[in-house]
Amino acid sequence: MNHPSIAAFERFQQDVSRRTFLQRSFAGIGGMALSQLFGDNSSMPYLQGQGGLHFPAKAKRVIHLCMAGGPSHLESFDPKPQLDALNGKPFPASFTAGQQLAQLQGRELIARGSFTKFKKWGQCGTEISELFPHIGGIADEICVVRSMVTEQINHDPAHAFMNSGSILKGRPSMGSWLLYGLGAETQNLPGYVVMVSRGKDSDQPISARQWSAGFLPSKFQGVQFQSKGNAVHYVGNPDGVCQSTQRQVIEEIQRLNGTLREERTDPEIETRISQYEMAFRMQSSVPELTDMRGEPQHILDLYGVKAPGDGSFASNCLLARRMLERGVRFVQLYHRGWDHHGDIEKKMPASALLTDQPSAALVMDLKQRGLLEDTVIIWGGEFGRTPMGQGTGRDHHIKGFSLWMAGAGIKPGMVHGATDELGYASVQDIVHVRDLHATLLHQFGIDHTRFTKKFQGLDYKLTGVEPAKAVKAIMS
Repeated sequence: MNHPSIAAFERFQQDVSRRTFLQRSFAGIGGMALSQLFGDNSSMPYLQGQGGLHFPAKAKRVIHLCMAGGPSHLESFDPKPQLDALNGKPFPASFTAGQQLAQLQGRELIARGSFTKFKKWGQCGTEISELFPHIGGIADEICVVRSMVTEQINHDPAHAFMNSGSILKGRPSMGSWLLYGLGAETQNLPGYVVMVSRGKDSDQPISARQWSAGFLPSKFQGVQFQSKGNAVHYVGNPDGVCQSTQRQVIEEIQRLNGTLREERTDPEIETRISQYEMAFRMQSSVPELTDMRGEPQHILDLYGVKAPGDGSFASNCLLARRMLERGVRFVQLYHRGWDHHGDIEKKMPASALLTDQPSAALVMDLKQRGLLEDTVIIWGGEFGRTPMGQGTGRDHHIKGFSLWMAGAGIKPGMVHGATDELGYASVQDIVHVRDLHATLLHQFGIDHTRFTKKFQGLDYKLTGVEPAKAVKAIMS
């Protein structure tokens, strides 16, 4: 006769085995049946798994030139003669009554005219500041949007809002949304790459959460490449480890991860598997990407590159073009150096000098290579600057600012929207940041209202729950 405790243990073992069988049957046999019925889309891009694009796409890839800190629209792309005439005089209270300001709240507001001159460029005659002669030289290729508005008046949340449509942590960036929806066109490099450059002066830091995948699987997050030295740390094998040995290590790790994947449903395991393979392939693809010795001198001169890989915005722009040629879908180039609360007459020309020529060169280079026709380029900051002075500079401003776009079905040689006569608020054809996101998705053939991800019981979108619209007026 069995002891009662032994019998109880045997019943417990049977119960555990029964539960384990049912659980594994549901996840295994049942999962296999469902995958046969509906198709196993776990490794497919979202939109492919949902039947494809919503309408014909004009874009395949993006370069987002992020002027971190908020460049003044009043010294770049939005001339205001009436503000210039008001320079040094009290700013009309009717414009600012009840409005949110950053550091100027409660202070006497004095109008500050532009310190630079504007001129008409190209056959289109778009007025652009003389601080940006190279961008002026491509005026017939770009669309200047003068009526941008955003909701966040401080740098980090404004960057988050520009990237993800939300200031809440854990929301996916637009680059991650595009990778999730469309997949990558390269297996040897990340589909979403970020690089950062800076000027001589200290400036606001850039948080890595700006290229986070949020609640999407982490394989869709941006990967930051270093602007100087090795683009990726530890990309080579350790001393004494050959390529074949490294391959054996990867295969064994992948085997263990595969065993774990069979036991539980966790998208991060799939991410881990794919990222180990990616890291192995990057050992050869990254050095080849960053070796710019084969670039002819006239291309280096076009971008203004003095020494490839020197950490400059110019070098990063050239590297971005090389990434696009190798299938990277989304590239963000941050340039820190536009937070001009003071000494704007000295610091803004310095920032413009570092970014003007490479930005224009990127457009020209992509065009001559046939890449501009399906690449979207966006140039701009997280917000603008006030038409009121702040000492020798300008404060943050969210009610009106400028950016420009080019390529992939964006109408060239045009200006869209306008701010009021003093450059304070967008008043004509207003473009909210959410509208910018909807427009970007539209160029990729995606209806922003139908592109969702369920998380914590809710269907999330890049454009959020507030109204947003693709700006059809700037589309060809």
